[in-house]
Amino acid sequence: MSLFQRRPQVSDPIQLHYTTGMQKTVLLVGLGNPGKEYLGTRHNIGFECLEAFVAKTEGMGEWTDKKSLKCQLVSGQVGQTRVYAIKPDTFMNNSGEAVQAVAAYYKIPHDKIIVMYDELDIKFGNIRTRTGGSAAGHNGVKSVTQHVGEDTGRIRIGIGPKQPAQMDSSDFVLAKFGATEIVQLPNLKREVTAILSEYLFGMKLPAETRDFIV
Repeated sequence: MSLFQRRPQVSDPIQLHYTTGMQKTVLLVGLGNPGKEYLGTRHNIGFECLEAFVAKTEGMGEWTDKKSLKCQLVSGQVGQTRVYAIKPDTFMNNSGEAVQAVAAYYKIPHDKIIVMYDELDIKFGNIRTRTGGSAAGHNGVKSVTQHVGEDTGRIRIGIGPKQPAQMDSSDFVLAKFGATEIVQLPNLKREVTAILSEYLFGMKLPAETRDFIV
């Protein structure tokens, strides 16, 4: 089943040339922890996927440090959509502070916010999209919900199951991806980029499970 009525034709870098009438503004949020020690960890896959989207999408600018908004931010014009993308500098558990600050500053409706993050309860190889819902134990999502509500879009990126099973969940998500997973990460990032591109075209994010491993 297609995520939207039709999928835009994309290239590398992605170029979207749609005419959809009134311009819309959206906020894309990747969740993770700042700092070199967290690079390549499972908990930072939201950061990595957002970075990949920005790098591959024509019309996006350069990342800048926005201390007053508690984030790294990049903006651009993608087709008829004004896009703001952020990586909070607050550390995961306080991510909502940056999301709230940016949404308020640029007057972005909360239902035009898409948050992408790691999901331990979803098998590595699957991506699930939905609008709203509970945080399901994810502290970053919990913080976003506390600050801007539950009506944001979600891109839930599977990193499970936890192996070994007896390993503490915090240790697992803060560990780096294994060798087999690393091979598949480019596929994961391409699929998230495609989902975001479709969202910018269709402006909706219905629930769906997608398998990115090929």
